[in-house]
Amino acid sequence: ADAIVIQFVENFLGDKFLDIPELGNFRRFLKTSERGMVLKGNTRKKIIKLMQNMLTMNGIQRIAALLGIFEILSYTSEYELLASPKFIQSFQYESPGRFKKITEYIMQNFNKEINLPDAASVANMGLTAFCNYFKDQFRLTFVEYLNTVRVGHACKLLSDNKNNIVEVAYECGFNNLANFNRQFKKIKNITPSDYRKLLHTEHLDD
Repeated sequence: ADAIVIQFVENFLGDKFLDIPELGNFRRFLKTSERGMVLKGNTRKKIIKLMQNMLTMNGIQRIAALLGIFEILSYTSEYELLASPKFIQSFQYESPGRFKKITEYIMQNFNKEINLPDAASVANMGLTAFCNYFKDQFRLTFVEYLNTVRVGHACKLLSDNKNNIVEVAYECGFNNLANFNRQFKKIKNITPSDYRKLLHTEHLDD
C-alpha cells in the first residue's frame, strides 16, 4: 500500500519552538503518541486530506499545513493507543549498552522467530540472569514484551483491509494463527477479526 510519511525535527522552527505555551496540548499529544496510535473518525479524514494536499505544496504553504495538522492533533480524542503503559515504560530504562541493544534487537526482529537464548546473547548475559533482569527492568517477561510489540504492529496491519488475518499473524512474527488469536485477545481484549470489524464499523459510521 502507498504511504505518505511526514518527518520533522523538534527544532525545525527554532530550538524553543515546542516549548511555547501555545503548543502545550501538542506536547501532551506527542507524549501520548509514544505508545503508538491509530487515528479515527473525522480526525483521520482531516489529516489524510492535509497530507495529500501537502504533496503539491511548497515553502510556507507546506509549513502552514503541517502546523494545521499539529492543531488538529492537539485537541483530538479520536484515536486508539496500540501499546500498554508498561510497554512504553520500558524505554525509560534505556541505559547505554545492554538494554539499548536488546530493545533495538527486538524492534528490528520482532517479525521473525526470536528465541530467548539469542536475546540473552545480544545482552551478553546468561539465560537465567537475563530473564530476571529483563523482568525487573521492563516489568514484563521477555515473551510478554515481545508479544506486546507484535500485537501493536498487528493493529496497524489490521487497519488495512488488503491484509488477511493469517498474513498479519505471520508478518508480525507469530508462527501459527491460534497463538496469534490467543495473544491478541489477551492484550487487546478482543479477537483480531472482531478488532477489524470494529474498525470497519467505525469507518462506515464516520
